[in-house]
Amino acid sequence: MVGKGSVNHNSRKFKAENVDVDRSYLNINYCNESIKKVYHELFDEALERYNAKQTRADRKIADYYEKIRSSKQEKPFHELILQIGDKENMSAESENGQLARQILDEYYRGFQERNPQLRVFSAHLHLDEATPHLHIDFVPFTRGSKRGLDTRVSLKQALAAQGFKGGSRGDTEWSQWVQAEKEQLAAVMERYGIEWEHKGTHEKHLSVLDYKKQEREKEVEKLGGQIEQKQAELKVLSDRIGNYDKGLEDLSDLEAALDTSPKYQLPEPQGFMTAKAYKTKMAEPLVKKLKSLLKTVLARCFEGWDSYYRLNTTNRNLYQSNERLKNHNKQLTADNNRLREEIKDYKLLRKVFGSRQIDSLLEQARQSKQRGTRFRNKENER
Repeated sequence: MVGKGSVNHNSRKFKAENVDVDRSYLNINYCNESIKKVYHELFDEALERYNAKQTRADRKIADYYEKIRSSKQEKPFHELILQIGDKENMSAESENGQLARQILDEYYRGFQERNPQLRVFSAHLHLDEATPHLHIDFVPFTRGSKRGLDTRVSLKQALAAQGFKGGSRGDTEWSQWVQAEKEQLAAVMERYGIEWEHKGTHEKHLSVLDYKKQEREKEVEKLGGQIEQKQAELKVLSDRIGNYDKGLEDLSDLEAALDTSPKYQLPEPQGFMTAKAYKTKMAEPLVKKLKSLLKTVLARCFEGWDSYYRLNTTNRNLYQSNERLKNHNKQLTADNNRLREEIKDYKLLRKVFGSRQIDSLLEQARQSKQRGTRFRNKENER
């Protein structure tokens, strides 16, 4: 996490209520320099060069530290606070707390070398509170600047000089650097047999808006899949409705044709005709047309019934398959939950008894299982 920074608290010039003074002698004070002295060391020469170029007295800077302290763009210094675990699993008075102290100490030893543009002036490892934690206070600076002092305070440019190039609002130089330092700490932890457990919460360096945007993007992606599925279902239903509407339209046209179309009407006799001639020339052709039409209608009707039956069968099969998948998914979810609990127990064993001891026990168990399998195979051969 990133704090506002309280050098006096870190150096224990004053003690908060949560500090156990009887354990303060256990604290490690790596450095505790005057920040003003550090500013003189870093910026006096650049300040002299800057003031020498100014032709107006009101543009000269008398005290660079005071200028930055009153600035709204930069802070005089930044503070990084690191802690492993919490008071439940890394209490300062426990054996694990001593392990945390060793890890944080090793992490700090390489901090300044990794971060040459972050001048550390105050660093303290506290063991007199609930959980061991490390405070690192530093002044970020950049050289070769084209505006203002050629060596000046700038967190953004200091991190950029160390290779961290910002992108989007949620992917700044600062967020990249914080992630890199977390990974450095995790690498030290692994050497001591402790694994970094990602809790699933959003990263602390993300702003609230960035986090909300990130969550919304996840929701949009999930909804996109659901929308595609619903669009496919809608297309199937639309096609069915279209076929039904077309069928109704065809039936309506047929009804009108039967009532009005000359080819489906019995014509009047042409002059004087015998009954036999009327039947042969007029009635029988009409009956033939009507029979043909009826056959077509019946064929279409049977096709519709067959399609309806097949769709019902397919729908029933899909429903049954979906129910089986639901039951299988429930079983997998239960198995996953059980495995998560077992993994937590396994990690707890590794933390309490140590990775080497647990690995040794696992290897013994595997060898015992292999011996049992070979013995059973021999018995079966007999």
